[in-house]
Amino acid sequence: MALEQKADLTDRHHRTINYLRLSVTDRCNLRCVYCMPDEGMTFIPHREILTYEEMLHLVELCVANGIRKIRLTGGEPLVRRGIISFIDRLNRIENLKEITLTTNGVLLKEFARDLRKYGICRINVSMDTLKPEKFNAITRRPFFEKVWEGIEEAESVGMAPIKLNVVAMKGFNDDEILDFARLTYRKPYHVRFIEMMPIGAADARMKGFISSGEILERISTLGPVRRVESESMAGPAEMYILEGARGRIGLIGALSHHFCETCNRLRLTADGQLRGCLFSDRETDLKTPLREGREGPYLSALIRDAILNKPRGHDLDLNNPRKCVRPMSRIGG
Repeated sequence: MALEQKADLTDRHHRTINYLRLSVTDRCNLRCVYCMPDEGMTFIPHREILTYEEMLHLVELCVANGIRKIRLTGGEPLVRRGIISFIDRLNRIENLKEITLTTNGVLLKEFARDLRKYGICRINVSMDTLKPEKFNAITRRPFFEKVWEGIEEAESVGMAPIKLNVVAMKGFNDDEILDFARLTYRKPYHVRFIEMMPIGAADARMKGFISSGEILERISTLGPVRRVESESMAGPAEMYILEGARGRIGLIGALSHHFCETCNRLRLTADGQLRGCLFSDRETDLKTPLREGREGPYLSALIRDAILNKPRGHDLDLNNPRKCVRPMSRIGG
């Protein structure tokens, strides 16, 4: 039986919260330098990870409280067994308008057709370089060709737009900014440049920070660039298009251009903690009361409280960055 639908909820700062980033696992088949160490990573015990049934129940409650879009994240979501069946069940939730997925692309060729079949029309692929040797250095794994085959397969089965997420790092991949931008002339991809953020191992690498403003200046040397409107329920990227390009360019400036006043997102970690902000360590435990048998109204009240008390901003400062207690892989990308 469908849950009673409530009006879209706003927080204390008058933002409508309609977007949930749902982490299905903290496991990953890459070891990116800004995310986790090559060895010695401690993962959440399996018994502490939400089951798919638990996730579905919590998503239903979130949708009843105004969530309209889900993005599946990890870790790497495609490494979790049974993910396609879970997506199929997610798509049957009434009033959930859109399900998307962020992946590192390693398993995308294998899963693209089924993802499209069961309702994933658009994806984000983490891709920080167009050079195999740099890919190996960043990810510590030799899967460059495999990822590009996955991207091409996703395009062939009709996923659109395909968004490439590029964490820009000065002195490492900033020499490829124009190459990525040129890609939008021949492909309908959305190339999104993301400022490095002080999460986990990246905190020690902030000397490689490059701002979204500097990235836009460099891209502007290719030709006229104009700002375009973002999609409904979109994330924080400022979108641009080069004259004559098929694709678009996105800039995500978490440090240099705070976008907190328009943030519409919650995050649910794989172990059942609801977060109002990536950079806030305040969490609402949904797993414990769920496993204790608490009814829907009790859990809904917790969800509404998390929405109402979503932080006003992430309080990051370019000159004094701080990092979260949890590593990124445990929060959800």
